[in-house]
Amino acid sequence: MNRSVAIIGGGPAGLMAAEVISVQGVKVDVYDSMPSLGRKFLLAGKGGLNITHSEPFERFVSRYGDRRANIEPLLNVFGPEELRQWVHGFGIETFVGTSGRVFPVGMKASPLLRAWLKRLNDSGVTFHLRHKWTGFYNIAPAAVLGSAPQEDFANDTASSILKFKTPDGEKEVKANAVVLALGGGSWARLGSDGAWTSWLRDVGAEVKPLRPSNCGFEVAWSAHFRERFEGHPIKSVVLSFGPFHQQGEFIVTKEGVEGSLIYAASALLRDEIEARGKAVIMLDLAPDRSHEWLVERLSRSRGSRSMASHLEKTVNLKGVKAGLLHEFVSKEDLLHLQPLAHFIKHLPVPLIATRPLDEAISSAGGVTFESLDHHLMLRSRPGLFCAGEMLDWEAPTGGYLITACMASGYAAGQGVLNLFGISKRTLS
Repeated sequence: MNRSVAIIGGGPAGLMAAEVISVQGVKVDVYDSMPSLGRKFLLAGKGGLNITHSEPFERFVSRYGDRRANIEPLLNVFGPEELRQWVHGFGIETFVGTSGRVFPVGMKASPLLRAWLKRLNDSGVTFHLRHKWTGFYNIAPAAVLGSAPQEDFANDTASSILKFKTPDGEKEVKANAVVLALGGGSWARLGSDGAWTSWLRDVGAEVKPLRPSNCGFEVAWSAHFRERFEGHPIKSVVLSFGPFHQQGEFIVTKEGVEGSLIYAASALLRDEIEARGKAVIMLDLAPDRSHEWLVERLSRSRGSRSMASHLEKTVNLKGVKAGLLHEFVSKEDLLHLQPLAHFIKHLPVPLIATRPLDEAISSAGGVTFESLDHHLMLRSRPGLFCAGEMLDWEAPTGGYLITACMASGYAAGQGVLNLFGISKRTLS
């Protein structure tokens, strides 16, 4: 019997769904608005493709915060270890970096993507590029599909009629099942513009507003600090905010701060700013030194040396770290030993706003799991599945984003097969 599946979005989630479905001999068409596939995947791997993390599973799933209960079942089926084995299936080995992050040997995303697209092409997947999805012509109501939608699919009933804007004009596509893997709202230039939110609400999905995640924040720098230190890395500091306490580094930007340590705390910081209008992080500029050690060293006579010179000579505090002290500590406190030592260990830095969603590495918000069944199919619309970053979850960088996107694509693909009444087999 003829069945067709339309997958909209050619990123990791969409391509994984395409593989799961096509390996069973089902006709799959992948539509993407860009001239080539996997653009965000390639950009994410520009400095080294971090596919997952090697930490214990219990620690790994804790990274998904409030949505752990929704993400963990997906990872139990296709998690970090399964993802590594899947990569190995292309003849590409992986290794664990010093931070526990997992990378393909060679570090690049392009060899993996090329091999993946070839595999999909060989299994009969058809790719349609420069096809911008613009919504539904109509979508069969649940009453039409009935409580046992497999019967309708067996009779070749199309569940969706999709609209696309193409270089050749508007196009209509009918499909028995649809997997939406459209990404969130960040990096619109790569195709994830969040335009789908209103269309999903129209068909009964609960969609939470898209918000920046793994994002930078704005700081009201003085003109002097901004001109002097824009682009400078702040290395080996501990950032504390509420329950968050982590050592790492970040970068001073023209507008504020960004970088791995900031991204790791971004969800907490964003929520605090939304609730209270600002978030004050605490920095330990000398994490390897005690308060007492600082007091002893700083108490030494500085003679005719400037304060900047004294900080450098006694406690090796210089450059952008010294600049931060002058930015946020009063001149009076800088001249007194105990306050100075205290602020080196506990420097408050107020963040006044998140940077725009389009600049963020990823986004929070999207289709709620409560709108979906355990196969990631919309409860209100049988035959319509959602996967990837368009779902309402978030995670820090470190391989957690790609892993969960792949896992959700795998789950959605299995959901389509379940809907068609096709038994599944494990990917090679």
